[in-house]
Amino acid sequence: MKLTETTIAEKNIYKGKVIELNIQEVELPNKKIANREIVKHPGGVAVLAYEDKDTILMVQQFRKAIDKGIYEIPAGKLEYGEDIEACGRRELEEETGYKAEKFTYLGKIVTSPGFCNEYIYLYKAEELYKGELNTDEDEFINVIKFKVDTVKEMIKRGDIIDAKSICAFMMI
Repeated sequence: MKLTETTIAEKNIYKGKVIELNIQEVELPNKKIANREIVKHPGGVAVLAYEDKDTILMVQQFRKAIDKGIYEIPAGKLEYGEDIEACGRRELEEETGYKAEKFTYLGKIVTSPGFCNEYIYLYKAEELYKGELNTDEDEFINVIKFKVDTVKEMIKRGDIIDAKSICAFMMI
């Protein structure tokens, strides 16, 4: 069986600063018709930043969607048409105040493919040096340095639940 769905029609329900919500009418592989609610997002970049071989930088932020503060690797939204690596370098500096001499692409992930088209591109940053901390005006962040072994234990205990952060660790 060919596992595809053909879009017959699409209607935009909401267009915000970050996301769009569309309803798509699709034809299923069995020729029946169904509706799909699709969140469109420009994607993002996340950076696993090593201060040294045993220490990484993480950020702690409150995330309203889950009503709690969580630990994450530095990350941010791609602007439409923005170069992926440039976005990662920009977000690393804005959120942590560091730049990186060495910036290595690790791969990409999809966040919630059942309803969202967002891809997050993952990088590893090494040979860090001071830049300028410059968070967005509605962004409040604590930058925290963790030993790699501590992060692995925090993931196992459920203290780190951010998917992009966990995935980045799996790719090194």
